[in-house]
Amino acid sequence: MAVRCRALDEASESAWDAFVFGRPDGTFFHRAAWRHVIARAFHHRSCYLVAEQDGAITGVLPLVHVRTRLFGNGLVSVPFCVYGGPLAADEETAEVLEREAATLMVKSDARFCEFRCLHSSGSIWPETPPLYETFRKQLPPAEEAVLQAIPRKQRAVVRKGIANGLSTRIDREADCFFRLYAESVRNLGTPVFPRRYFRLLLELFADSAEVLTVEDAGQPISAVLCFSFRNQILPYYAGGGRDARGRGGHDFMYWEVMRRAVARGLDLFDFGRSKIGTGAHAFKKNWGFQPEPLHYRHLLAPGARMPENNPLNPKYRLLIAAWKRMPLPVANFLGPHIVRGIG
Repeated sequence: MAVRCRALDEASESAWDAFVFGRPDGTFFHRAAWRHVIARAFHHRSCYLVAEQDGAITGVLPLVHVRTRLFGNGLVSVPFCVYGGPLAADEETAEVLEREAATLMVKSDARFCEFRCLHSSGSIWPETPPLYETFRKQLPPAEEAVLQAIPRKQRAVVRKGIANGLSTRIDREADCFFRLYAESVRNLGTPVFPRRYFRLLLELFADSAEVLTVEDAGQPISAVLCFSFRNQILPYYAGGGRDARGRGGHDFMYWEVMRRAVARGLDLFDFGRSKIGTGAHAFKKNWGFQPEPLHYRHLLAPGARMPENNPLNPKYRLLIAAWKRMPLPVANFLGPHIVRGIG
């Protein structure tokens, strides 16, 4: 029988996830629960596609329709995530999923469709010039070797945190994490996600999401929300208060994530993507990670232009500068209304 596409229903979500976990190119961001997180946190409509042949799943494509006045109208796989795009067991399935995505783009009147692919593929869709690179690295096999594997300068900062008596705790508490994260992103000039987004991540990914918090004399100074997927640990959202930098809180935090991951038998540390030429990009290189190109692909509607919703766009320069000076309660109120369209 020919490969056929249909929309994902809740009854098929476990089969979807089994396919994702079984694919070597599957990522945490392909998991089915993301559609519920994004719908409930940002009110975007999901268009998750399942490809089947002879009753078996041969491919999946998680798509979300992001439509806002400020940032345009597109289908994205997957917004708020670093990786996405179609997962297919064969070339025929990949072609069927791409055709269906193009059809959905027309039906939904979207101006573009974006695949955020980690790996290159045989797609005929044009690959976007790189704006982001990702950072992934194998961890040492033994817990006691983690510190020595960190480059010398960063290892010195970790040792500073150890000398300062910093400690960590693991929990699933969103509120403490949100306070630290919100302060950090405001200081960077970036709108904050709504608090409910982090609560949903911890609720709907209860099997794989947790918060590691760094404390100094019992006071939280930095925190990171991590995901685990197969053999991988992904410290995805992180933030810190004013004292974190001076006390070595951020570097100590990432060392603790690595150390605990190795103790659990995980062996790949995924530092996520960063924009080329930014401080975050340089920070990850200083940790000994080599940047890897991301293979993002776009299909544009006739007359449409590539979306440029990123802080390196010069037209956002004044807004970013003003946001950095905004009182934190005001930034926390306005941010969620803006950030839902950035994705």
